[in-house]
Formats: sequence, structure tokens, C-alpha cells
Amino acid sequence: MVVGVAVTVAVHSWQQGGHDEHAGPTSADFVDIADVPPGASRPTGTPDGSAGKAVFSCGRNENNHRNADNVIAAPGVHDGAHHTHEYVGNLSTDGFSTDQSLAAADTTCANGDRSTYYWPVLRVFDGAPDAGVDGNHGRILPPATVRMQFLGSPTSKVIAMPRFLRVVTGDPKALTNGPSNAGHVQWSCSGATDRRTDHYPVCGRGQQVLRIFDFPNCWDGRGNDSPNHHAHIAFPDGNGVCGHGTFPVPQLHVEIGYDVPTGATYAIDTFPDQLHSPVTDHSDFVNVMIDAQMTALVGCLNQGRDC
Repeated sequence: MVVGVAVTVAVHSWQQGGHDEHAGPTSADFVDIADVPPGASRPTGTPDGSAGKAVFSCGRNENNHRNADNVIAAPGVHDGAHHTHEYVGNLSTDGFSTDQSLAAADTTCANGDRSTYYWPVLRVFDGAPDAGVDGNHGRILPPATVRMQFLGSPTSKVIAMPRFLRVVTGDPKALTNGPSNAGHVQWSCSGATDRRTDHYPVCGRGQQVLRIFDFPNCWDGRGNDSPNHHAHIAFPDGNGVCGHGTFPVPQLHVEIGYDVPTGATYAIDTFPDQLHSPVTDHSDFVNVMIDAQMTALVGCLNQGRDC
């Protein structure tokens, strides 16, 4: 499959629905995964590190929990995200959720974790009627796989994150804001995860399109959130070391796989002025684990176990 074929299909589908390709995505937003060079691997662990991994099974949003809210960035606002989010974990999350309502809700997570995990939906352009908010078009393609795990620090033990900590990765306005907060959200294809890109990948036959989210894990030890939703928790340096005055907590890593039809083109929901750019991909997490769950998670990571 080549990029030109995919984009031709997308432009044709958009024109069928009366849309202009200038609304995005364009051919420049796509890359053949074979043309993406292999990247660097995760920093090598040290004897002082926390080498464990804990997999959380929270489903693929089989219950179709979606809305255009964002409880972190736009609390108390209906359709505050201006694009549709997909959720796993907490079953009640919307723009009006509170810490108390999240703590009382049911969850899709097998271990009882009531945390909420969410990201923009992915749509394929196949001539289907418009269904999204604020100019987002196409048919929602449900995830085929959702793999969530928490990792430790390669250089030190981790401490518990506080309950109701808000953590975001990526920037939904990166097209206009620039890439400073977008570097830890990447795209790839199954079987080729050493090749990661900030473009929509054109994958080979039988490969899934993958979205890969790495979350910051160097907490300032004070707040559950900050005005820009980034200042209270940062990423470590290239060696995995947290900066002065911050403390390593379990790091969330999420991989979402999609069975994109052969020859189809796709894009995530975005703000209208972000033109469906792949660099605007992002994900959000509110920790609602109870103390016993967090203690077990920290123990798993610090003891180097696979849980």
C-alpha cells in the first residue's frame, strides 16, 4: 500500500460528503511505515531502578462510552473538548464528573480500578454521513486492541501517586502551539513498533495502526493538577532521571490498535483549527485507584515483577 492510494481514497470520500480536503488530513499527514527509521529504545535500567510491569485489562470500550467532554481541561462544560473522546475504565466520566462521582462509579477494569482513561476517537472516511461535533467527520472505528500497562523508573524506585491525580500526554492544539508537549505521543504499526512517527502511518496488509501514549511520571509532590495540566508532573530526562524537586511515580503506557480497512484513510477527531493533524493526538488519565490498589502497583514495579 502506498500513501498516494490512501490519500486518494480519503479525498474521494470527503468530496462525496461535501467536504474540502483543506480541512485535513492531507497527504503530508501520512507516511509509509517502511519509510520510518527505527528509533531509540527505552533507557537501560540500573540496579536502583524499578523494572516491574503491571498490565491493566480495562477492555476496548465495548460499551461505547463516548462524549465530547473533557473533565480535566474543561470541567463543568458540555462538549468542552469540541471533539469526541473514547473512554475505558470509569463508566461515569463526563465533563461534570467530580472526584466523588468517579470514586462511586463502576468500571470496565478487571481489577476494579475506577480510574478514567480517554483519548480522541479515530474515524475512517468512507462516505458515511457526518456524525461528529465541530466539523469532525467519518465513521468511528472502535479499537481492536487496547493495551495498558504501568512501568517503573529505570533509575530509581517509584512512590505512590496521589488519588485523583490528573495526568495528560500530548497537546490537542499542537498544530498551532508547536510540538513542545507532543513528543511522547507517537504512531506505529503492529509488528513494527521500533518505527514510530508523528504522522499517520500507512501500514502493510495485516498490520494494525497503533497509537502509542507515554505519560509523564515525575510528580512535584504537591498538586493533583496545575493550570496548564503539565506543570505538576513532567517527563524524565533521556536517561530516565526525574528532575530536581520531582519524584518518580508509576508511568502509564497505552497502545491502541485499529483494524483500518485496506485502502481506507483515517484521522482522529480534533479541534476545528487543528485540521485533523496527527500531531494533536493526546490522552488523559485521572487516577482513582484506592490505596490498596496503588500500594500493590508500587510494590509490583519496585520488586521488578510482571503483574
